[in-house]
Amino acid sequence: MYPLKFKKHLVEKVWGGKKFNTILNMEIPENKNIGESWEVSCHEGGLSYVENGELSGKGLFEIIGEKKEEVLGEEIIKKFGEKFPLLIKYLDINDKLSVQVHPNNEYALRVEKEFGKSESWYVIDASEDAKLIMGLKDGVTKEIFKEKVEKGDFNDVFNIVSVKKGDFINIEPGTVHGTLEGSILICETQQNSDTTYRIYDFDRLVNGKKRDLHIEKALDVINFGIIPEISKEEDRKKIELLGGTKEELIRGEYFNIDRFLIDGIFKDEINRNFKVYSILDGEGNLLVQGKSFSAKKGDTYFIPGKLEIIIEGKIEILKSYI
Repeated sequence: MYPLKFKKHLVEKVWGGKKFNTILNMEIPENKNIGESWEVSCHEGGLSYVENGELSGKGLFEIIGEKKEEVLGEEIIKKFGEKFPLLIKYLDINDKLSVQVHPNNEYALRVEKEFGKSESWYVIDASEDAKLIMGLKDGVTKEIFKEKVEKGDFNDVFNIVSVKKGDFINIEPGTVHGTLEGSILICETQQNSDTTYRIYDFDRLVNGKKRDLHIEKALDVINFGIIPEISKEEDRKKIELLGGTKEELIRGEYFNIDRFLIDGIFKDEINRNFKVYSILDGEGNLLVQGKSFSAKKGDTYFIPGKLEIIIEGKIEILKSYI
């Protein structure tokens, strides 16, 4: 096995923009606002197909079917079977992202027949006026919220936060969230799910119609007491390593995420299970078993379990793993 690079699955969104092209070096259609790039996926909404090496053209789901333990790792097979547990994306939010909420595993598996959606956002870039909705204001109960929704009155409901480049937010299921002002470019690590319950869409019209809302399901799953903490780059502990530094962004039930700043030559630890490198800035090479794989800003690499990786260059990487 070797580091796998997949063809990007681009998704047009009403709130999408052009930063995939201007910041992440992606080729996107000029006449479309692309909001999502699915980088590593076994979800039917956007399957990943290899574009490098001898496995080129094969789907990740096919490779897992043929070499599941070698690709995923024995621990993943024991916990999830052959169902791939993660979905890695880039998001370009150039207009308001609808106010939404995601279900937890128990609710989603029972009602939607797929995983719940725990997700994390790492801010790659943000405008100076970028503001997000993260949770509800203290004192907003289910009864108050339901009444506000019915009236279409969202004054004094949402917890509003400002964000900047380098911020990290873990968004647990049940957290009401969205964007309010400015633009933001995100690297998202999430459970393998595409279930979103839309609460408010700012009365936007798409093809002459308002988009569907999912109020009843949203009320079922909202956690009215949760407000995510924002991890700031300047406050995070830096772990000095040979060839770079590491920040431990999250240790969670569904995924772990580390941020690496590498300047020189860095030998990553050998993970028993798969991991994903999202290249956020800079450029360099991944050295594996005598072969070199070019890595630059905007790239994503899937690293099968137990592969030894040496990274060289001046490069910023987000590492997602279980």
